[in-house]
Amino acid sequence: MADLLGLLLRVAEKAANVARVCRQEAPLFQLLVQEKTGADKNKKFVQDFKTLADVVIQEMIRHDVGAQFPEIAAFIKGEESNKFENGLGESVTVTVCSTEEETATLLATVLDGDHTAASLLAKAIHQHPDTIESSIDGPTVPLNPSELGIWIDPIDATSQYIEGREEVLEENHLSPSGLHCALVLIGVYVRSSGEPVMGVINQPFHHKDSAGGGWRGKHYWGVSYGNIHVCSESPPKGPAEAERGLSVVLSSSEKQVVKEALTSLCGPDRLMYASGAGYKILCVIQGLADAYVLSEGSTFKWDSCAPHALLRAVGGGVVDLSLTSSCGAQDQKTELTYHQANADCTGADLWANRGGLVAYRDSSQLHRIIRALKDKL
Repeated sequence: MADLLGLLLRVAEKAANVARVCRQEAPLFQLLVQEKTGADKNKKFVQDFKTLADVVIQEMIRHDVGAQFPEIAAFIKGEESNKFENGLGESVTVTVCSTEEETATLLATVLDGDHTAASLLAKAIHQHPDTIESSIDGPTVPLNPSELGIWIDPIDATSQYIEGREEVLEENHLSPSGLHCALVLIGVYVRSSGEPVMGVINQPFHHKDSAGGGWRGKHYWGVSYGNIHVCSESPPKGPAEAERGLSVVLSSSEKQVVKEALTSLCGPDRLMYASGAGYKILCVIQGLADAYVLSEGSTFKWDSCAPHALLRAVGGGVVDLSLTSSCGAQDQKTELTYHQANADCTGADLWANRGGLVAYRDSSQLHRIIRALKDKL
């Protein structure tokens, strides 16, 4: 498991580099932000370069992890389908080929012959993961790779990534939007139980390099299994909740009845808003908020698996809001799991967190939130 953690940290940094390259290199950036009109609007690839960037990252992670841990390869799942239709109506399956040149040729067929963009992407994809530094002395966990599955969210908070607003991160404060909300999420779970046991989060746009001005990232990781709970994030410093009051982060589109109930509980100054499900859970991990509440089933297993593992490593968790509300308390049965598809669903909804969720660091805070929302949903 220590070898797997090291590899995931390296491939997450590779993924972050692809995300940065797509914004830094002009031929790719133009594809990323362009909006076609008229006859071109119906050409799927031009509307979906942002999806291609997602798929390239997803398939790169699948390729690199599968090469080192072939027993996991068939159980690496992500948000995106890797099948594309180009401007000529040809169906193309995006994979990582054995050489950079072959991958560039394949990508050029998706990009209607844009060899410059395809070569830039292929170069970033084929950077060898061993050339990326990840000096982590991870814990020894009694799990075999053959017991595990992986969920990937290649670029969480895609809208913030596309919009590209640059904001300076203030220490000990969450920010509602901007490039820093875009995250690479890789979560590992036990296939038999769905328990999230390892998570890697990479924040590709954490800060600007003071020397060259380019973006630099930051990674976070956590392992939680049995009696082993190790996380890269330390407990938050600052006044205790009793002194400062309970704080909750929400989506700005959250139901009004939920906002009102939590305003009554926390006070208006302790209710905060941010973009991206992964970023909001990261804020809870970092202690920038005590909890994240979402009443809708609008997140998916790939959004929550990685940060859920980190939260477990610091003593918290992520529960199904509707189940926890109906039974009145959290237990093992209300924690989100990651191995079973939803019945009677199709497409992405197979893997939706249908009951909404609450991400928390402290179970006593969770109980207060559930009581405040009782009979409101």
